[in-house]
Amino acid sequence: MKQRFLLILLLMCGGILAYSQSYNQERTALANFLVRMYENAPFDGVKAVEDYDNAYLMSVVKLDKEKYKTESALNRVATVKAMSQASRFFNGSSITDDMIIRTTKSADGTSGTEITENIREHSVGYVKQLEHLTNFLSKDGQQVFIFITPLTK
Repeated sequence: MKQRFLLILLLMCGGILAYSQSYNQERTALANFLVRMYENAPFDGVKAVEDYDNAYLMSVVKLDKEKYKTESALNRVATVKAMSQASRFFNGSSITDDMIIRTTKSADGTSGTEITENIREHSVGYVKQLEHLTNFLSKDGQQVFIFITPLTK
């Protein structure tokens, strides 16, 4: 009796573990596919993509790592920009972007430049389920973030 119970328990647990591995393998395959797609034709913004069973809205953000002091700030800016792009696609939000460039010239003839970027978003909606899928370094040394959200068919 104990052997039957253990066998049934083992079969049930094995089925659960196989399902969770399938989910991770599907996500990894999707991430690899989207990275290859980006490397073939780089872009910033949103794009609708499909795999065999699902459709996704892909939001790609490309940031210069040198402009941000910490990884946390870099990740937060990427998340906000990705949500902004997806919100603009779904809900028609308006975004304003100001860039302030200050140049200075010293007495010895050298000059310096300081660039400040201000981003303001006026949104009319909220994007649910925007998932950070992957990030990687592009060929030009910038950090590329890929976010996805499922599209309803």
